[in-house]
Amino acid sequence: MPRPPWLRRLPSGVWSALTWCAAGLFALLLFVTTTGLRPHPSVTLGIPGRAGLAVVLARAGLAVVLALAIGWARRWPLPVFGVLLAESCAFAALGMRTWPFFLVLAVLVGYLAATRPRRTALAAAGAELAVWVGQWAALDQGQETVSDLLSMLSALAAVIAIAWLIGNSIRQQRDYGEALRSHALTAERLRIARELHDMVAHSMGVIAFQAGAAGLVLDTQPANARKALGAIETTSRETLAGLRRMLVSLRRADEDLSEAAVAVGLEALDRLAETTSDAGVRVQVHREGRARPLPPEIDVAAFRIIQESVTNTVRHSGARHCQVCVTYGDEELAIEITDDGQGAGRSSAGSGFGIAGMRERVALLGGRFSAGSRPEGGFRVTAELPV
Repeated sequence: MPRPPWLRRLPSGVWSALTWCAAGLFALLLFVTTTGLRPHPSVTLGIPGRAGLAVVLARAGLAVVLALAIGWARRWPLPVFGVLLAESCAFAALGMRTWPFFLVLAVLVGYLAATRPRRTALAAAGAELAVWVGQWAALDQGQETVSDLLSMLSALAAVIAIAWLIGNSIRQQRDYGEALRSHALTAERLRIARELHDMVAHSMGVIAFQAGAAGLVLDTQPANARKALGAIETTSRETLAGLRRMLVSLRRADEDLSEAAVAVGLEALDRLAETTSDAGVRVQVHREGRARPLPPEIDVAAFRIIQESVTNTVRHSGARHCQVCVTYGDEELAIEITDDGQGAGRSSAGSGFGIAGMRERVALLGGRFSAGSRPEGGFRVTAELPV
């Protein structure tokens, strides 16, 4: 059972000490309710003097022994529940007061509702109610009216039900918190995977293309080969720098570090077009509307969508030209990427994660996304992001 926040700061030894203090208080309560502060002669069995005192001490020792089970309730709640239930029956058979057992058992019902399966907690609640109704009926011997019995039964059921509801609400709160943490971890893993894919896929595509081109012209056109190798070096350095930024942000784990803190935005669009053109696909960038600073998440998402689309063009389409249009509207940012390649048939060469990632980015920002072949040939990707 999870401890309250203010108790979580306590050392485990202090928590155990509090548990055993509760057991001691229960022993005292049990002794007082079964003997009284001033023992009646019946308590000492009519034995005067020291012998009568010995009887009182024996009952006190019995109360302590019976209360010891409370100390292990946190570790073994079900066995302790069964032991206390049996003890209450034994006390009832001896004609002693047993309401302290009822209170402790009700607390254990709440504990079971918070830490054990629902059926187990409901079974424990039903067992306690049945035992106490049986004890009441056995001790009553026709002295109470039916309405009195119903009132007592309702009171017992209400106490047990409240204990179960409190424990069940704690369990639901814990399960909800665990679900939130699991969802947050999954979302963070997807974000990191998406960022790595967008960062590395484009760079590796450019590097692979440039390496292949350098190998083809190494002997015949050494100047072009050196240019390709230079592009490989530049792209590699930029990718490593981006990975370092991401790793630093992950190590710091600050709450205010978002995806925008480790990524570049549309200011790097011209550089992207230049490196892609060096890889053999001519990229032309057109901007419409009044360019202005954008929210970081919009800026990063727009750049990543363009980067992924251009990467797909280089790797899969066989295109020679690619057009990128960025339109700054009053309420949205529209981007369109088109090429003169093979169209949708190129998707068989890839994993499909790129388009899925772009669609997810746009959906998270409340925008619209489309991707598909153009009637005149080639492929088109469009996205509208609210600003």
